[in-house]
Amino acid sequence: MRNMLGARIGEKHTYRDWNLGWVGVTIDFPEAKTYLVDLPGGNGSIDLTTTLTGGDVKYKDRNISLEFNLRDEDFIYWADVTTAIADYLHGQRLRIILDIDTTFYYYGRLMLDTEKTDKEESKVVLSGSVDPYKYELYSSLEKWRWDDLSFVNGIIREYKDLKVNGSLEVIIPGRRMPVVPIIECSTAMTVKYNGNTFSLPPGKSRAFDINTHEGNNHLIISGNGSISIDYRGGVL
Repeated sequence: MRNMLGARIGEKHTYRDWNLGWVGVTIDFPEAKTYLVDLPGGNGSIDLTTTLTGGDVKYKDRNISLEFNLRDEDFIYWADVTTAIADYLHGQRLRIILDIDTTFYYYGRLMLDTEKTDKEESKVVLSGSVDPYKYELYSSLEKWRWDDLSFVNGIIREYKDLKVNGSLEVIIPGRRMPVVPIIECSTAMTVKYNGNTFSLPPGKSRAFDINTHEGNNHLIISGNGSISIDYRGGVL
């Protein structure tokens, strides 16, 4: 069963499309973008990491490495498969969904790692860099499947075509990644968030002061019509 596991990269699955047996995955945590100012003649330094970011830490991309085996195949098949893999993904920014973590996806570029891939050892290694956060598989406007939902950390989000008759409170459980949601209104409305009120024009818009954070985010919508809130959470 373990070797049947793998990853969906874009529209391809490593086992079903390329017959790659799962060996393991290494995903580094992203390095924080820190900004320290040395104190000449003094102890330590001044940490200005969050001074210009509204109190939030920013991160660099994270490294990822996926290792597989391709056993009992001749050299010609090996060459065909590795060529097909390289042709499909090299340099492309694609979604990467691990079978062991289907609630989220990574987004970035992979390549066939020629330094680690070895025909004699039947080893295929895909490596590259991805965004610092992994994203929820479904946005709040997309139709989700029970099979992809984790009962440990999954969140069911249904913020599509909500009816507003005067006033409506929407509670968005936020994850670690700050998100400015896209809000689509059928008519002009207002939204109250963190004690401030913002105007929402008909159609799609973003109020950049509505920067949702980890924990429950309370939005009070006022008006008459329908509203959809496009939100996709992310975690480290």
